[in-house]
Amino acid sequence: MIPDVHHLIGAAEIGKLFGVSRQRVQQLVHRPDFPAPTADLAMGKVWESADVHRWGISVGRLAPKENDRSEDVED
Repeated sequence: MIPDVHHLIGAAEIGKLFGVSRQRVQQLVHRPDFPAPTADLAMGKVWESADVHRWGISVGRLAPKENDRSEDVED
């Protein structure tokens, strides 16, 4: 059985969320104000989706109404 982990996102999902390239994702996740990753797996780092969404809103990369959509994903 695979645990329910849809609350976690990786670099590919961050890129899709913000509409940026893999290279830009790497720049963003190394910013001092970007949320810390939850885990560093063999496939890469993963973050809490809610933390990344909150950060996106706080820096103006996401509109607050997009956060409502993320809540649907987390359920």
